[in-house]
Amino acid sequence: MRSLRIADARRIVVRAPNWLGDLVMMTPGLMALRRAAPHARIAVALPPPLVPLLEGAEWADELRPLASRHGGASGWRADIDWLRRGRFDLGVVVPESISSALLMRLGGVRQIAGFARDPIRRALLHFEAPADPAWGRRRLVAKERFVLSLLDALGVQVGDESIRLVTTSAETSRLAAALAGVGYELAALEQAPPIVLAPGAGFGSAKCWPAESFATLGDRLHEAGHSVLLVGAPGESDRIHAVQEAMRHGVPCLDGVLDVGALKALLARSRALVANDAGARHVAVAFGVPCVIFFGPTAVEKTAANLERVAVLEREEECRPCYRRRCPIDHRCLRRISVDQAWEGLIERGVMEGPSHAGQGHAPDSAQTGPGQRLNAGERRGALR
Repeated sequence: MRSLRIADARRIVVRAPNWLGDLVMMTPGLMALRRAAPHARIAVALPPPLVPLLEGAEWADELRPLASRHGGASGWRADIDWLRRGRFDLGVVVPESISSALLMRLGGVRQIAGFARDPIRRALLHFEAPADPAWGRRRLVAKERFVLSLLDALGVQVGDESIRLVTTSAETSRLAAALAGVGYELAALEQAPPIVLAPGAGFGSAKCWPAESFATLGDRLHEAGHSVLLVGAPGESDRIHAVQEAMRHGVPCLDGVLDVGALKALLARSRALVANDAGARHVAVAFGVPCVIFFGPTAVEKTAANLERVAVLEREEECRPCYRRRCPIDHRCLRRISVDQAWEGLIERGVMEGPSHAGQGHAPDSAQTGPGQRLNAGERRGALR
């Protein structure tokens, strides 16, 4: 790798992460790579559903939907053929999987760089970037810093960690069509930007604040005169329906009808987002939208950058972070975060004015405050770092 300078690379391929949030957090790295190699052809290989997330951005010349992600042997052959035709000088492999590095090898990429945690992966790389021992095997580091550290090891002059996305007119049109399907006009949304509630999480139910808590918060917001919109990704219908059934008021709902491009267009026009620690959170932050985010089984340390407009709600519990997809006990880490605290988070992030809604109605028992609550922990963490 020392024989190849980034400035000399003419064809670069980046294997992107598989999760929506991780891909958003990779954008500072893509921007730094583009600055370091302004004349290179940069291709980003990523799961097909995530392609719209980077559409419209100037940091990549090609977005390659990975056929090998779930396409079996024929998908692997298609991606290998694409890599060979591309004759890439440099491959930057962000995921630490063996398969992502193996694909680069089979595709004939001249120099392959990445981090490694096992000997097989290490053998597939031409250059292993040194990982900070403080990250541990769980890589408790913000993904922005993870990617920038990899590029720094390759000689890229990295910049700040600010994440960024852009929207396209086509994505706005898809959003308008989805809104029309539920009797909601784009012009009305732009005139009165909604507070978006996103109660799902692709990772699993362990990440999810209780549906009845989302419902109570939605009702309170509606009664206070705020525009409220429910949104869910494909596969999250059960949670969306649970929130709808628990609400006293009907609000517009986009249930599984938005691709990630239309989701960008929605969140860019939103007043705020209330969500679990899932991908929508990072999209909202990329557009400067205030957020209230619930952390349960996951650690804030893995996503601790770009928290300036985020109210982090979490509890100190002996069992967290556990990184389980389903809680085997009582889901105490999230069930004990109250609706009042979510309301306070919206006030603290400047979404609305006035005192807390505490005492006005009763939050469900599942969302009562308990000892160890840390409201807005993200701000305090930021002050310490």
